[in-house]
Amino acid sequence: MIQLTNIAKRYGTQELFHDVNLRMNSGQRIGLVGRNGTGKSTLFKLILEEEFYDDGDISIPKNYKIGALKQHLEFSEKKLVDEVSLSLAEDDKFSVYKVEKILFGLGFTGEDLEKDPLSFSGGFQIRINLAKLLITEPNLLLLDEPTNYLDILSLRWLKTFLKSFDGEVILITHDRDFMDAVSTHTMGLNRKSLSIIKGDTHKFYEQLKSDDELYEKQKLSQDKKVKELEEFIAKNKARASTAAQAQSKVKLLEKMDILDDLNFENSLKFNFNFKDTPAKVLLDIKNLKFGYTSDMILFENVSFTLKKGEVLGIIGKNGKGKSTLLNTIAGELKHLDGTVEYHGTSEVGHFGQTNISHLNPKNNIMDEIYLGNPKLPESTVRNICGSMMFPGDSAKKSISLLSGGEKSRVMLGQIIAREVNILFLDEPTNHLDMDSIDALTTAIENFEGSAIIVTHSEELLRRVCHRLIVFAKDGAEYFDGNYDDFLEKIGWDDETENDIKEDKKEINSQTSKVNKKENKKQRSMLIQERSKATSGLKKEVEKLENLIMENEEIVETLQEELISASNKGDNSKVIELSGDIRNYEKVIEESFEKLEIAQEKLDTILDEYETKLEGL
Repeated sequence: MIQLTNIAKRYGTQELFHDVNLRMNSGQRIGLVGRNGTGKSTLFKLILEEEFYDDGDISIPKNYKIGALKQHLEFSEKKLVDEVSLSLAEDDKFSVYKVEKILFGLGFTGEDLEKDPLSFSGGFQIRINLAKLLITEPNLLLLDEPTNYLDILSLRWLKTFLKSFDGEVILITHDRDFMDAVSTHTMGLNRKSLSIIKGDTHKFYEQLKSDDELYEKQKLSQDKKVKELEEFIAKNKARASTAAQAQSKVKLLEKMDILDDLNFENSLKFNFNFKDTPAKVLLDIKNLKFGYTSDMILFENVSFTLKKGEVLGIIGKNGKGKSTLLNTIAGELKHLDGTVEYHGTSEVGHFGQTNISHLNPKNNIMDEIYLGNPKLPESTVRNICGSMMFPGDSAKKSISLLSGGEKSRVMLGQIIAREVNILFLDEPTNHLDMDSIDALTTAIENFEGSAIIVTHSEELLRRVCHRLIVFAKDGAEYFDGNYDDFLEKIGWDDETENDIKEDKKEINSQTSKVNKKENKKQRSMLIQERSKATSGLKKEVEKLENLIMENEEIVETLQEELISASNKGDNSKVIELSGDIRNYEKVIEESFEKLEIAQEKLDTILDEYETKLEGL
């Protein structure tokens, strides 16, 4: 397994991270999180030797193969199947069924196998690169945003593939639901250092929050102690009778390892500016039809009403017309038939995949926010810039210097500047990091108006969408229910078809359906077994956690008494309290060791039963 030891990386005087340590174990699938710009992609480049670290060491075993998803597109063959077959090992050149299985899983059809790779859309060309990577059968996969440009069906397939991958994975993605489903561990770059835990992103951020809270308590306690020492020194250093004590306090102060202030990173936090309306129905669509030619109809007979407070999700495979439907409703494309009627008080904010290109590279960020609402005072515009993570002078940064994610935030800022009651959002989570996506999702949830969203994010669909427009084989259909209702009542037909295609490629593979009643019975038995197997460990973990918290509170009280005794010069009391603190700290340390062992045992049992339950 690869091992990183005390890795540091700097660009000139700017330090990206330092003392980064990681030792991967067999079968680990690690989700790598961190704000944009913290160095996630750079860490990948160091492992791949595309860049070089300034300090530390990276150890990679001999014959250990690392595969990385390439973002650039270079194809030399005229047929898709031949292009992907180039990545087969020399002794496996004729195993074309492996190529077909992966391509079918990524959403390609039998007809696609003979097509020119360059004839596919950009999203499908990314999938070709993914197929070429997977066919090499690497020991370690480094996946930097593999979910970009993949539709829901491909995401669901890739999720299943990675969970069963016989090797190690390090994954960077803004799709939290995808990461949590795939990863066994989560590690994050935060404040220039790396930490890792067993579990999902929610557990990681809870641990991070807990660590920060404990650090802040220690910092406050230390600040108080430093202040008391400094005051004692100031009062007593000039007195002959107490000068010796003052000097000892100086030495004590000099030996202290002063804790730095925590530098909290800027967070995207905002609300859309709702324009009040008396309307109950803001938008009425009847028999909408669109096609680029009469022979190329993307959708027809699309009808629905959008009530105030409702969110409609548009879902389906890539290339079917989801963005086209949204742009047709927004009036950017002219429909062939049907009607689009807005209430007279409707005001629309439109975030589209192409809107970023509308930003003027000669403008700065504030200029672009003013375009959303020229009447706003400068203080309001600066507040909006700040909420989009462009505080102070950074609000004057030129658009031409911004990354894709930063431009997306500028576009959101333009919409926030306006008073709107309908949001049109086309893949709004692209280019945003995980924290920013959470903030955006919360803002949509809190918005009093209505919204239509094109997205491949199942988490976003579940959290905000009430109804759906589903693009299937024969155009678009309205579905009166949320995403979970859709999965339960209809589901993705193509998944079944792809499974059948894959099964045909397996040698004599057979499938069997487990009786639902028997499946439910087995699930119930497993849950009971899990409860029995984990009951004792859960009690032990809870007992140890309570013991640690109780002893930490005692130590905190004793430390305050120690400072008081020290200030009074009560040496016997100082010695007594110091001994008590050491004893309690020893108990805390031993309790932490026992807790770690118990928690690891508990996690192992839970993982085993989770695997069994998933297999039903």
